[in-house]
Formats: sequence, C-alpha cells, structure tokens
Amino acid sequence: MTATAIVTGAASGIGLGTSRDLLGRGWTVHGLDLTEAALAKAAAGLADENFHTHACDIRSAEAVAATMADIGRAAGRVNALVACAGVLKLGKLADMSVEDYDMVFDVNTRGLWLSAREALPHLRAAAGAGELARIVFLSSVSALRPKIESGAYSASKAAVSQLTRILAVEVAGEGILVNAIAPGTVDTPMVNDQGGPNETGAWRPSGPSPVGRIAQPDDIARVVRFLLSEESAYITGTTIPVDGGTQAAFVPPR
Repeated sequence: MTATAIVTGAASGIGLGTSRDLLGRGWTVHGLDLTEAALAKAAAGLADENFHTHACDIRSAEAVAATMADIGRAAGRVNALVACAGVLKLGKLADMSVEDYDMVFDVNTRGLWLSAREALPHLRAAAGAGELARIVFLSSVSALRPKIESGAYSASKAAVSQLTRILAVEVAGEGILVNAIAPGTVDTPMVNDQGGPNETGAWRPSGPSPVGRIAQPDDIARVVRFLLSEESAYITGTTIPVDGGTQAAFVPPR
C-alpha cells in the first residue's frame, strides 16, 4: 500500500523540496498552502499525479479541520504529517506590530498545532493498522541560538521544539513518533524575500555555515526522509539541528 503524507507549506521552499523527495520515493503527497495559485505552480513543476493540492489557511481551525477531513476521506489513512508552513517577521520587539507578532505565532505555532491535532486521527488509523505513523515539525536553529530582531520568530520556533517534546510523549504509546528539525539558513523564498539591510535592520541571515555553504531544501528533505523511515524507529521527542554546524560554536567575523 502506498504511504501517504500531508505536507504543509508545500508550494515552496522546504515544503516543496520535501514533497518532491517523497513523491520520488513513491509516496502520495497531499500538499497544503495558502493559495490555489501557488499550489498550481508547484504542481506544474512536480508533474506528478500523486501530488494533491489543498488551499488552506492553517491559522483557521475550521479550515484545517475541513481540509484534514477531506484528506482522510480520500486517503483513508495518513502515515506522516510534515509541518513546513512558516513565516518570518523581523524587527525589534519594542517596535513590532501586534499584527506581525500574531502572524508569526498564528502560523508557526498555532497553525502547526492545529495541523497536528487534526491529522492525529488519521495517523492513529495508520498506526493501528501496523503502518508507519510519524510527525515532523519544522523548528529552526533560531530556537537554539536566537538572533537580534527575530524575537517573535525565535520564540515561536522554541515553542515548536517544546510542543514536539510533549506531543511525542503523549502519543508514543499509540505508535506515533514526533520529531522536529531545526534548519539553519536555507535557500528559500522566506529567507530571500527579507531584502537588504535597510529592510532587515540588525538581523542578518547566518550565511555560509562552517561547512562552507548555506543549506538547500534538499538538505532538509533528506533528514525528513530519515525521520519517516524505519531507521528512526526509536527516535521521538527530539529537535535535530540541520545547520552545517552553525550553532555549534561562534565563528568571529574576520
């Protein structure tokens, strides 16, 4: 039986890279993102009949519940949720608008939790049938080593890592494993859209890691692949840095 994954934020960046990787390994992927247009562009690039699109604003409890119910009816069981949807809003905490702060937490933390809550019945069905049942959350190296002027984003990702730990223990007895990945700087639209210093203030992307480059979405997708494999059958409740050593030790500027 073909394994089925739900990927949020599937229209670009890590979500798109993960969807491509899973499709290439025979998975059926239900991709969620905010707009039909973005999903249609992604689907055209993937050109795979096993990629099914669902426009969904994950900030809405009603929209997430309806979308997950639709996927459950279509798929029967779901083997994995990979929650990649995220936003990055920058600025000093003293100056940040309530709207930007709420957006960060509504997408990065609340939307991620809603996605997991509504996917769990379908994951339980898979686990009960003796199949793979996994959740992978996207945290960030910012949860481990925050940067100036990314206070809301870093706090939202630290919350993701804590949700990962607690949810993992709550569902471990049901055969569902829950882990998070903490990428460093990744070449994605979310990072590239931040513009230059005039727009980002004191915040800067980490740039090349100690291994000499920034990450590509495929670097993250490979770790997702591991967490969705039998090789990770005794790993749950962890946040795995995938950052080329960025947060391991400070490298002073030359």
